Amino acid sequence: MFMRGFERFLSPHGYEMRITKFALFQNIYRLSDGMVLDLDVGREFFNRFFEEAVADIEPAPGARAALRRLAEEASVVILTNAPAHGREPRSRWLVRHGFDYPMIINSGPKGPAVATLAGRTRAPVAFVDDLLMNLESVAVLAPDVRRFQMVADERLRPHAPCDPSRHTRIDDWPAMAEAIAEALGLARR
Repeated sequence: MFMRGFERFLSPHGYEMRITKFALFQNIYRLSDGMVLDLDVGREFFNRFFEEAVADIEPAPGARAALRRLAEEASVVILTNAPAHGREPRSRWLVRHGFDYPMIINSGPKGPAVATLAGRTRAPVAFVDDLLMNLESVAVLAPDVRRFQMVADERLRPHAPCDPSRHTRIDDWPAMAEAIAEALGLARR
């Protein structure tokens, strides 16, 4: 639910979110003149958000219970493209909201990191992400990993590029937990 927290962070700075596409900075407009946020200014706000306001993100509905259930029989790892300077605030957020799992900071496509993680286990592996480019990267570099697309923010769902023939799309955490449990061969509850 990053976009909602980021939106609240931008508001006092004179910007608003108008979700018209599956993008970050291209959905942010300056209130004074209606212009789209400049990319360099957007990056500055993004970095400041992870220093100052990452605690304002709300967990996706059902995520905590879903991951807790999966963690009973599987290892859960958070792979995030948060900036490196956001490691500590992001870690605190995860623990505070009941996501006390190992976190790996990544940059760029997630395929290399997922391939490395998958190479460390003989057990089946599942990967969840909202971005098609990350799912495709994993498909290329770790083709045996089961890939799931999740877009938690309902405002972004209609705009999210997807390829259901290659990556299962489920936008609901309880249903996602069931699908992952089945894909990993975990016991049913």
